[in-house]
Amino acid sequence: MANILGVGQSGLAAAQVGITTTGHNITNASTPGYSRQLVIQGSKGGQQIGSGFQGQGTDVVAIQRSYDDFTASRVNASQTSKASLDTYNAQISQIDNLFADPTTGLSPTLQDFFGGIQGLAADPGSAAQRQTLLSSGESLVSRFRSLDGQLGQISDGVNKQILGSVTNINSFSQQIAKLNDSIVKATASGSGAVPNDLLDQRDLLVTQLSKEVKVNVSDQPGTGYNISIGNGQPLVIGNATFTLQVTPSVTDQNRLEVGYLTPAGLTRLPESAVTGGNLGGLFDFRAGTLDSARNELGRVAYGLASQINDQSRLGLDQNGVQGKNFFGIPGPQVTASSLNTGNASVGATVTNASALTASDYRVAFDGAKYNITRLKDNTVVSSSSFPVTVDGIAFATSGTGVSAAGDSYLVRPTINAASGISVALTDKTEIAAAAPIVTGAGVTVPSTGPSTNGGNGKISAGSVDANFTSLTAPVTLTFNAGKLTSSTGVPATQTYVSGQNITFGGITFNITGAPINGDTFTIAPNTTGVGDGRNAVALGALQTKPLFDNNSNTFASAFGLLVSNVGNKAREVSVNAAAEAKLLSNAVALQQSQSGVNLDEEASNLLRYQQAYQAAGKLMQTAGTLFDVLLGLGR
Repeated sequence: MANILGVGQSGLAAAQVGITTTGHNITNASTPGYSRQLVIQGSKGGQQIGSGFQGQGTDVVAIQRSYDDFTASRVNASQTSKASLDTYNAQISQIDNLFADPTTGLSPTLQDFFGGIQGLAADPGSAAQRQTLLSSGESLVSRFRSLDGQLGQISDGVNKQILGSVTNINSFSQQIAKLNDSIVKATASGSGAVPNDLLDQRDLLVTQLSKEVKVNVSDQPGTGYNISIGNGQPLVIGNATFTLQVTPSVTDQNRLEVGYLTPAGLTRLPESAVTGGNLGGLFDFRAGTLDSARNELGRVAYGLASQINDQSRLGLDQNGVQGKNFFGIPGPQVTASSLNTGNASVGATVTNASALTASDYRVAFDGAKYNITRLKDNTVVSSSSFPVTVDGIAFATSGTGVSAAGDSYLVRPTINAASGISVALTDKTEIAAAAPIVTGAGVTVPSTGPSTNGGNGKISAGSVDANFTSLTAPVTLTFNAGKLTSSTGVPATQTYVSGQNITFGGITFNITGAPINGDTFTIAPNTTGVGDGRNAVALGALQTKPLFDNNSNTFASAFGLLVSNVGNKAREVSVNAAAEAKLLSNAVALQQSQSGVNLDEEASNLLRYQQAYQAAGKLMQTAGTLFDVLLGLGR
């Protein structure tokens, strides 16, 4: 009787565990990270009774969670990739919308500015046209500043999100370490049985951590999960944690980076070592799009100001004074690393705006030479001494300071150009619309009068280029016997060819037609800028003059290329994010099919265990009846 009673009792106990576990599954069906639990039963074995081994019932061997490490790793990897792409997509969409919007982009104000120049060229004496040009110039610099300001706000937002992501990473790490400790202690006190619910909580935290940064997880028996990031920097080892800390860049206080806090101090992590998740997405966006967009916008601003200023200085204003810079533009920003031990002062000057690459540069001294690295593609130019020119930028040192081995400097040629550009002219009469020279055939220049030449030769209005400095006195060419001879010796005597350009001292002109012996042609300084729009015409021609990228892009097309590049990258990231979302959905579906709670299945299990409980109870009732019969036989 005792054997039958024991078998029934073991079945009753197993059914109770099954009903409780099934109920636990049902009530946690919507709990994030919960894995379905299964009751694993085993036979108690048999007892020798002579005729054979008689069974003694069942034991609950374990309560096991339905969990697959490989599937969980796939989910975490997809979470990491999707979070990174979603973050990148959210950030780059702001720039894409900013640049592509016709009302906030640069193109409309650029067109208005050159429209103002063209209006001045058509009517150089008009005070209204001159004021219009100044106003359109102010609108243009305001648009540059506005665009750069909004990019700056996006940069500030990235810093805040980096801070928030690092805070989350540290919090998740601490919680995982505590769960490691709790799981190890619970397993030890449970004679090896694992606390399934604590394991689920820990795995959920790992999944949440994977949304912030790419992690490597290894399960170490006796200590729990060890988690590392980057190139193996540990975040969690057993119940111990290592802290990440946000810190300003050593060469840019406005740029936040991530450091790894150790007992020896803070170790800065390169951005390239922190990948995946929200944090990796922020770093990828900043390095891959935001920095280049600000530099490219600055390059357009610098190129525009440089070209307009160069041409403006070649002209003459309404007061007969040589032209001044139309725009003010800041030079390159050079920042010494806060870790430098030397006291050298490194500077940089743009010498050729058309050669700018929209890249930042790192200047590092190794004790024997300076290594200039173009950060855009890591191209290195080395020089044992300064000055040296790279990509249109002259690098030099000033003062008596000396660099020490390991010193470095960050050079950002165009980062402040868009935010710092300004209209330098305040008086509309100072706009240099006139050319600095005048020409004439058979007349005293610049006075007017009838030509004394006998032939029909004509001299062009002439133009000046960057080699022109000034013309202090008239230069007269005399035609005689098929040659043009200058009384001043400049230009030299040369054979006359109709329409052929003649150049001297930065001045270019030509003579056409058929002059006769004794005819003269004069090039003289212009003494008044009133009514002359030739330099304004030259300023207007800059709109379609290729300047950037080996003289293949104008101002407008360079900005258009920036807009196109941002748009293409935004679409690329959006498509990849959508694809990764699908991969994550598939991985989660697979995980749920293995680990998720199916309420229909649990209802079936509940009925099965209920019937098992009732059957075990009936068995115990039968044992009791048999026992009563035996007692009755003895009376």
